[in-house]
Amino acid sequence: MIQPSQADVRRFFCGVYAKAQTAAPLEPMEMLVSQWIDEHPEYHAELSDVDAALASMLKVDPNKDNPFLHLSMHLSISEQCSIDQPRGIRQAVELLTHKLNSLHDAHHQAMECLGRMVYESQRAGRMPDGAAYIDCVQRHATKD
Repeated sequence: MIQPSQADVRRFFCGVYAKAQTAAPLEPMEMLVSQWIDEHPEYHAELSDVDAALASMLKVDPNKDNPFLHLSMHLSISEQCSIDQPRGIRQAVELLTHKLNSLHDAHHQAMECLGRMVYESQRAGRMPDGAAYIDCVQRHATKD
């Protein structure tokens, strides 16, 4: 299992953004990342300066979105759906996408569930509860 550092993640996202801006060829994973970056023009300035992105790792602002975490969560949910792991996540996200008529919006609601699952597992010192995660996404898909 690959465990990239926070700096590696920031370099990767900034590198994908730079390649996409110059129309350089992208690897399949980079194409997926580039699509999510395109959905978030508000992050483009931060992605355009790798040195500033690395320097900002030391400054945590709770009132500001972390574009690298946000894009990482989009990528995680995309990968989870592609392999249906945890089992049932693909269908839950598809239902939510259909309800909202937007994959992007569905991902944002699924992110709330993913974040809650990670928080709960860390707080309790146990493995993440994939069933609770899927249930949360399904609740978003079925509530009025």
